[in-house]
Amino acid sequence: MVREELGETEAVRLRAENAALRARVEALEKALAGRSDGRAPDQDDRAARGAPDGAAPPRLLDGAAPLRLLDGAAPPRLLDGAAQDGAAPGEGAHAAPEWLPTALPAVIHWRTDGTVTRWNEASERIFGWSASEAVGRKLADLVAADPVPPAAVQAFEFAHTESRFAAAASEASTKDGHALACRWTYAVLRDERGDVREIAAIVDDMSDRLRREQTLHGRYQMLLQLVDNARSSIFVKDIAGRYVFANRAYAQTLQKHVIELIGAGDLESAIPPEIAEMLAAKEREVIAGGRVMQFEEVLPVDDAHLHFFTVKFPIHDERGEPIGLGGIVTEITSLRRAEAERGALQEKIIAAQQAALRELSTPLIPLADRVVAMPLVGAIDGARAELIMETLLAGISSQGAHTAILDITGVRAVDTLVANALTRTARAAQLLGTRVVLTGVRPEVAQTLVTLGVDLSGITTLSTLQSGIAHALRHAGR
Repeated sequence: MVREELGETEAVRLRAENAALRARVEALEKALAGRSDGRAPDQDDRAARGAPDGAAPPRLLDGAAPLRLLDGAAPPRLLDGAAQDGAAPGEGAHAAPEWLPTALPAVIHWRTDGTVTRWNEASERIFGWSASEAVGRKLADLVAADPVPPAAVQAFEFAHTESRFAAAASEASTKDGHALACRWTYAVLRDERGDVREIAAIVDDMSDRLRREQTLHGRYQMLLQLVDNARSSIFVKDIAGRYVFANRAYAQTLQKHVIELIGAGDLESAIPPEIAEMLAAKEREVIAGGRVMQFEEVLPVDDAHLHFFTVKFPIHDERGEPIGLGGIVTEITSLRRAEAERGALQEKIIAAQQAALRELSTPLIPLADRVVAMPLVGAIDGARAELIMETLLAGISSQGAHTAILDITGVRAVDTLVANALTRTARAAQLLGTRVVLTGVRPEVAQTLVTLGVDLSGITTLSTLQSGIAHALRHAGR
């Protein structure tokens, strides 16, 4: 009986706490919707949060820590299936609160005369003006500020493809007159002729310290995850060569924890002294040159040579003075080994193909005792002409041939080069005491040879290979 009464009492208490928690969550939803609409929180919002201005975030449950929204986890849904107050159904998918690291930043474009050409939803949340109200109007009329004066526009001389930014701070005003401190991270976009087309800026509301810290922390976490999941090794050193940042891939290469690298130099990071000196010399060159350098490094590691494609660049302060160095290193050893193996295999294939082609292009066929024939097919260039002579003379010498037949039935065109090659081959064979018979001489080939004035004295010419073979056998019988 006592247990039943205690159980009922506990249930009543839990229901009461649940109702109070739901009321607090609904109040938080209302306050969050007000922030998303660009309105400053009023006294009711602060009362709903249960904390005065500047106080720490409320504790949602006694003894529980406040919600953490920037540790890589998605923010909790305040009510299952419920949309934020004041938001249209389905709008939450693209109107995330600006303190989320993946939220779209406020982006504004305007021409040199101040006319706004682009105004996204995040800009509406900050300043209160909708895109339909803002586009086509002067920026100064909307935000009561001229964040990038003409002198700054002219001073921005970076090429479009460099994606460089500059920054400016200004006081601004919302649609309903609230004052804001804004940071404008801007770029000057130019047309094909180099004339200024428009100014584009990412705008951050710097008035709310807590929101500013959350936004910066969220962006830092997002960039850190991006860099940590890169396959390349990424690091930053100060001007003295000590690591101030390293990603996970670089630490794994050195078999260290990232925190072991911070504040250490290369010699303290288990890098061999000779390699550390090579790296330091290249890094001094990069800092002295003041520009990005891309190069390939080959480093001896454990009786092997590893190949790395490296990008190193100086890091400058606002005055342009070098304060450190950044590096992105990608190991390409497997790629280089594959290229070397592929190159060696290609050389073998080419050598085999060339040998096969030589055999096919200059076949020497023994027809009878001391009678050989060489049928020629295709075009004849200088290299092949030399090969024909070498092959024929070698065959005549090895077989003691007294008759050699050169059949040009398959040679489509006979020009000066081909004619000279044939006559030189015939003269060389005659010097070895061998009679040369030229067969396959078609009427048009004969006409060409006469037109070119080729001297065929001492060379027997016949129209077909069959007649040439018969002639050679008769000569062999005598």
